[in-house]
Amino acid sequence: MNSNAYPLAVMRVAGWGLKLESFGWDETFIFDSQKGIMKSANMQISSLISRSGKYFLAIGSIAFITVIFFALREGLDATLIALLYLIPLGLITAFWGLGPGITSALIMFITFNYFFIPPYYTLAVHRPADVVILVVFLVVAVVISQLVGRMQASLVAATAREREATQLYELSTALTGLHDDHAIAQILAKQVQAVSQGEYVKLNITGTEPFAFHLPETTSPTRSPEFTVPIQAARGVLGEILLWKAAPAISSSEKRLLQTFASQGALALERARLAQAESRAKVLEESDHLKSILLSSVSHELRTPLSTIKAAASSLRGREVSWDSPARTELIAAIDDEADHLNMLVGNLLDMSRIESGALKPKREWNILSEIVGSVLARMRYSAEEHKLEIDVPESLPFMPVDYVQMEQVFTNLVSNGLKYAPSNTVIRIRANIEGDTIHVQVSNQGPQVPPEHLERIFDKFYRITSADRVTGTGLGLSICKGIIEAHGGHIWAENVHDGLAFNFTLPLTWEGAAPPQLPMDTETE
Repeated sequence: MNSNAYPLAVMRVAGWGLKLESFGWDETFIFDSQKGIMKSANMQISSLISRSGKYFLAIGSIAFITVIFFALREGLDATLIALLYLIPLGLITAFWGLGPGITSALIMFITFNYFFIPPYYTLAVHRPADVVILVVFLVVAVVISQLVGRMQASLVAATAREREATQLYELSTALTGLHDDHAIAQILAKQVQAVSQGEYVKLNITGTEPFAFHLPETTSPTRSPEFTVPIQAARGVLGEILLWKAAPAISSSEKRLLQTFASQGALALERARLAQAESRAKVLEESDHLKSILLSSVSHELRTPLSTIKAAASSLRGREVSWDSPARTELIAAIDDEADHLNMLVGNLLDMSRIESGALKPKREWNILSEIVGSVLARMRYSAEEHKLEIDVPESLPFMPVDYVQMEQVFTNLVSNGLKYAPSNTVIRIRANIEGDTIHVQVSNQGPQVPPEHLERIFDKFYRITSADRVTGTGLGLSICKGIIEAHGGHIWAENVHDGLAFNFTLPLTWEGAAPPQLPMDTETE
């Protein structure tokens, strides 16, 4: 099409559009700016054809019924024919709408007068009774059409309301429990796309970290969106929904539903941000609480060893104790023990910080459990002098893929816990045995039992059942044990036994799918 013909084509199309509007339909046309070819709205033309088809079907049905009644005219009374005409009239209105129903009522009035009211084949009426029959028939036909049409309209409206309620329920259900803005935007965009059947949907979410989400994953159309609705909350605008939909035009009911969707999305976004703010506040509160506990615990724990070291060092420096005096050896031993205590406190704090940051990575090697236990007990022989130790760790146990130093820390903390809480001259037991593809270790003591509701929480940081002024320690030992065991892929728990408290943990015997190596066999030579 050349440039001269293009205005003529536009005028023709515009004239066609005016003609359609005169029949009660709005038409929308889209033109290609480069070729001048109308791509327009075939959907409206299809709708026009569909509506016209209903009228043609109604007229055809009336003609078919009239032929049947005409064949039976001699045996049927005019009043009975009028009543029988009302049956297809109600069906036409019910299936094809109020417009075809009213049209059918008028056509039936004419055919009834023309074919069934004497004199036949004329619209003239001679008898007054026939006039009454015709008037009553017309009134009843129109009333029936109106009633059935209203019933159908009410049914359509109820169905639409039910569909809207279902869609709102699905949206609210999908948004329930979401606390992430991206997830909320994704769900909201999918629901808007499903309801509107638009060609492109875009959500712009504002806030501290603004972002946009769109469907489908293509470039947005170059034209302006056909519908924009803000996501308005009580605290302000949280974003907006942009919808591109050329045809058919967005109806008022769709706009109302999309506005409701935007309100639901605003509530979900506001709820998510309030939940995030509450979570941050709880984290800060918990952090402040832990800091207070840490400072209190550390200051309490550091005071005793520092005081001991200070007193012993002052005595040695003041030459109050001779070099060959036995007291000198005791003071040096006290300094050494308290320095070890301080080193353990600082080590616990460092281990806990590594566990919390995820930096605690076990350096696994194949180790023998009995050697680890023996090393721990040798180092703790002086602190455990007032308790009895019973060890049941067979040397025949297979190798374990563990970090030697970290497992020493686990046994040290568990035995230290028993030494602090169990009375003097009681027994601390360490047992180990194979259970399937894991090794089960139990460290028990004859100290006081723990109430069942506290058994899970004793592995929390700084959690104490006994007040801090009665028992020394930072409250981190069991928490560190849990972090180390879980880093090895194991599980740790506490339970009350008949004579006290027992700590249990299991560790896998395999490492990256490999079974433990065989222990070397001792050979005897003559």
